[in-house]
Amino acid sequence: MVAGCSVSDLAAKLAFFPPSPATYSVKKVNGRLVPSGIPRDRSLDVLMVDTKRGNKIVAFFLRNPYARLTVLYSHGNAADLGQLYDLFVQLKVNLRVNLMGYDYSGYGASTGKPSEPNTYADIEAIYECLETEYGISQEDLILYGQSVGSGPTLHLAARLPRLRGVVLHSAILSGLRVLCHMNITFCFDIYKNINKIKKVKCPVLVIHGTDDDVVNWFHGDGLWKLAKEPYEPLWIKGGGHCNLELYPDYIRHLNRFVQEMESTTSADHIKKIRQSLQNVQKTSSNTSTTTFTTNCCCRIRFQKPECGCCSQTGCLIMRSKRAMYFCNWCCGENE
Repeated sequence: MVAGCSVSDLAAKLAFFPPSPATYSVKKVNGRLVPSGIPRDRSLDVLMVDTKRGNKIVAFFLRNPYARLTVLYSHGNAADLGQLYDLFVQLKVNLRVNLMGYDYSGYGASTGKPSEPNTYADIEAIYECLETEYGISQEDLILYGQSVGSGPTLHLAARLPRLRGVVLHSAILSGLRVLCHMNITFCFDIYKNINKIKKVKCPVLVIHGTDDDVVNWFHGDGLWKLAKEPYEPLWIKGGGHCNLELYPDYIRHLNRFVQEMESTTSADHIKKIRQSLQNVQKTSSNTSTTTFTTNCCCRIRFQKPECGCCSQTGCLIMRSKRAMYFCNWCCGENE
């Protein structure tokens, strides 16, 4: 466990690079929060939101009077709201959406330190703010995660069954998979998107550059293949990790996705959710599974194998020999 925790801490240190110093600050003027270094914008609300982990995070809400949907944007690991304001304005106008962006704990003018649990608490607090302060429900929300932002995005998306859509931009399969190729997921890995993507019940658009040298293209391809409702992906030929917005296909494809999500009625969306739930129930009723929990943080779930040599039942340890499964008794380890 000590080794696992140290690897997890290392992965976390490699995941977060908040700009230092922050590219903006906020102050109260006549009872209203105002950001420094950003043009005065009447459509912009600057918010300070409390999280369940005791941090105060800064959020920008940009209104579009013609919007039918709202985008909740989770940014990458080396940017803050001051750097992203211009992009937010472009997305608000070109996609005809409201846009909520926020800084993770320890980023920009937000308090606390960046960590995986903190980013989960951050996005949950921002979603609650959208519901309570602006009356925006999940049916009218698109979650957008760029790079590390795909972690909190899929964390929330997996919990919202009536979400309108998800965009994964240069996203990761998991934290450790960015550092090295692996076919298994360790309990001490961070941002296990490879597992959470399977729980998302809405359309998922994946955007990735083919020449991304930070998060390899196979991350995006893997997430797209694992999505329950994958939308036509955008593989930007020659695109890197931080420049996809400069390609004309980026805004064109993203705009088409948003328009299609707008045209999807609530009735159609609910029908798809019910069909998905029915399929899950049918699958679970036909599959016998056993969960073994060890004394660490790993949980292993697999189909119950049958012993190939005896009729013993209740064996807690199954041994694998070639293509056959054998129990403790057949392995001579029952004593």
